[in-house]
Amino acid sequence: MRFYVSTAFMDTRDAVEIARAADDLGYDGMGIPDHVVNLETLSTPYPYTKDGSRRWEAFTDWPDPWVMIGALALVTTRLKFVTTVYLPAMRDPYSAAKAIGTAAYLAGGRLELGIGVGWCEEEFELLGQSFARRGRRTDEMLELMKQLWAPGWTEFSGEFYSTPRLEMEPSPPPIPIYVGGLSDIALRRAARHDGWIGDLISTEAAVARVERLRQLRTETGLTMDDFTVITPLTDAFTPEHYARAQASGITGVITMPWMFYSGPDAPLAEKIDGMKRFRKDLALD
Repeated sequence: MRFYVSTAFMDTRDAVEIARAADDLGYDGMGIPDHVVNLETLSTPYPYTKDGSRRWEAFTDWPDPWVMIGALALVTTRLKFVTTVYLPAMRDPYSAAKAIGTAAYLAGGRLELGIGVGWCEEEFELLGQSFARRGRRTDEMLELMKQLWAPGWTEFSGEFYSTPRLEMEPSPPPIPIYVGGLSDIALRRAARHDGWIGDLISTEAAVARVERLRQLRTETGLTMDDFTVITPLTDAFTPEHYARAQASGITGVITMPWMFYSGPDAPLAEKIDGMKRFRKDLALD
């Protein structure tokens, strides 16, 4: 089981020290969320709470994930970085590919691209991107970006994007793609790529989705052997909980270890102390 420390809702200035501590303490990675803006008023309900309200307060930090990963990669040596999740269809594919590829290059192969199709129509509109057909555009963008990241010349002709002969450097190391989302459409998209990222979810619900992913991959002649499943778990606290999750096919957990000891408003020193206690309590060292 791999353990990723989430930077969600964190003071951006704390993230560098949290990453250094995570690297030293033996954590496997960092989870980096993404929003460009937080609009005061939305017509679109947030899909991951029962009442449609957002999980964060106004003026919560949402740093650019690629600037963040570039910075964290340079103060760590072994941590991986996964976006939880980035929305390609809210950007143009060339700017997105350049930012992602540069961060992956600086991280020396430690970047894992977690993507989603997005839920906030108003944010798409603000950035000048169509909310309609965003799933199909995401699929095409991923195909195009893979070609842009490959060495040599690229030409591409798709439904949404037409690319003349060009090259984009630096060429990054291979970038695994994990798809986020809880719907069956999201699971189908994830099954075609390298992994799945869940939202806050119970172990039982996560395991059910792992079984669905296994079925989908079997249908196309693929196995789960090289497939990554990373998710927060709302009901995992003990070594036995995590062992059960791992035995069920969950390969990584995204967590905020200080939440078990000091709560969400813990100062930096208490966050790091919580990270130490979490590893000790789970006998991870």
